[in-house]
Amino acid sequence: MTSATLLRDLVRLPSVNPMGRTWPNDSILYEHRVTDYLENFYRTLGVPCERQPVAAKRENIVARYNSPGAATTFLFEVHQDTVPVEAMIVDPFGGEIRDGKLYGRGACDVKGSMAVMLSVFERLVNEKPKGAANLILACTVDEEHTFLGVQELVKKMKADFAVVAEPTLLKIVDTHKGVVRWKVHTPGRACHSSRPEQGTNAIYRMGKLLTAIEEYAARLRTTRNDQRLGEPTLSVGRIEGGVSVNTVPDDCVIEIDRRLLPGENPQDAPRAFEDYLKSHSAIDFPFTLEPIWLACPALNPKGAGEITERLGKAIDAVLGKHEIIAVPFGTDASTIADVGIPSVVFGPGDIAQAHTNDEWIAIEQMEKAGEILWRLVTAE
Repeated sequence: MTSATLLRDLVRLPSVNPMGRTWPNDSILYEHRVTDYLENFYRTLGVPCERQPVAAKRENIVARYNSPGAATTFLFEVHQDTVPVEAMIVDPFGGEIRDGKLYGRGACDVKGSMAVMLSVFERLVNEKPKGAANLILACTVDEEHTFLGVQELVKKMKADFAVVAEPTLLKIVDTHKGVVRWKVHTPGRACHSSRPEQGTNAIYRMGKLLTAIEEYAARLRTTRNDQRLGEPTLSVGRIEGGVSVNTVPDDCVIEIDRRLLPGENPQDAPRAFEDYLKSHSAIDFPFTLEPIWLACPALNPKGAGEITERLGKAIDAVLGKHEIIAVPFGTDASTIADVGIPSVVFGPGDIAQAHTNDEWIAIEQMEKAGEILWRLVTAE
């Protein structure tokens, strides 16, 4: 089956990550439809697979091709979930092919890469080339929100090298920023808005806190600098408070996004943030931090030299040259690398097309990605 045919099938199976939000129904939510498709794909190939429960309707699925006498085992890892589909101007689940592009939610991020990896796996099973490596193909859940799938996967995963799928325009990513996220609350005391002096406005308190947070974010950028990744950053991405316009709010909450450089511990970031705010002269009221709800370490290039070289040679054979880059976003690769499996990020598609309202991927680039990954696993 071609990678384009596989991708059309995958795009037509909704696997939207709810992203922590409450939805009126779950008809397009979660990855179980894709997982079922993958299980049938492996069954048709005659290959056993394992489903790893992560949450309700959310399971990783892992299959393995064993090559006789192989000295190396590669892990290909790709996530099954997509971001939501609001405001899309193409059919998010149509899989339309037009002008050499396939459109739909997840086409670029990252079902295009999944289709490529599946086609390489299928080719290995059917052709059984001599001298090929072993290949583990792991399709995980919940990458777009809290990384639960990869955290479950690495509990018992062993491999020599890993290639993690993300849209990189066929370039090798050997380092990226990490991310940690948490919520901050300011409490208040509710009362009728006609007598606001009888209450304590939690939103006003948050306003003061936000000014101090903006100062902290600016200061943070001066503390460290990575030659390839730049500075650590902090951003407030969401705020919520109050129940009605005629009630003084008794709670306000914000969500913090902190981007990490290699060497930074995700657990240390909220502690340093809280210490700064507690010492700030303008913060004379209580506030609380919720526990971290997402933590993804940065990917460090140390230890990934051999997989970078191997993948680079495969790219050179197809494209004539390769490029190694650093990116500011987080991926599953850092979690895999943290358990001792040297990892890089690679795939067809452009991150600029990920999460867009007309998401698409070029089929030609998928075909090139397939040939590159085939050469990688058969170059033993």
